[in-house]
Amino acid sequence: MRQRRAAILESALEQFGTSGYAAASIKQLCRGAGVTERYFYESFPNREVCLAALYDSLAEAMRAATVTALAQADPDLDALTAAGLDAFIRYLTSDPRRARVVLIEVVGVSSEMEQRRHRVLRDFVDTVMATWATDSPRALARVERLTATALVGGVNHLLVDWLMDGRRDDPAELVAVCVDLFAAARTQWDAAASQHPHT
Repeated sequence: MRQRRAAILESALEQFGTSGYAAASIKQLCRGAGVTERYFYESFPNREVCLAALYDSLAEAMRAATVTALAQADPDLDALTAAGLDAFIRYLTSDPRRARVVLIEVVGVSSEMEQRRHRVLRDFVDTVMATWATDSPRALARVERLTATALVGGVNHLLVDWLMDGRRDDPAELVAVCVDLFAAARTQWDAAASQHPHT
């Protein structure tokens, strides 16, 4: 059963990631997986649950790639930032089907899916905050969290734009832009902290 479920999810990646979630029927998912519809319903009660399972697996793999890159990077904050962003962006850009499912196909499907998306984005905000905390001599404030949320949202939309615009930009350029944005935010706080050392 596990193999059939994996085959269905692989078919879902292909169908949802190319023709899109709305256009892909359960019949097409089963044809791509080489199983009958009975086996689909053994694994998933409906198409949305299948999409959610695919999204969860992609989000977990994306997180794992990012965490692994952070663990292997030099402890310098600039190196950590570059490594984490590079892993995150390349995980999605290396297979545009992943990017389409994670960034576009899950949007607006249902309130449950929106909660799921929000949790994944917040998880990346937490990762950013944890990385910044390793280099900060003071406790990070609410403003840093808001900034991290804005930056993660910016990275997310930059990738949406890359995908919708025909994937013309080199992923390395996307990484470089994001690294510069993160560095600019930190420079701003460092300047503010030196002017108001007790805040």
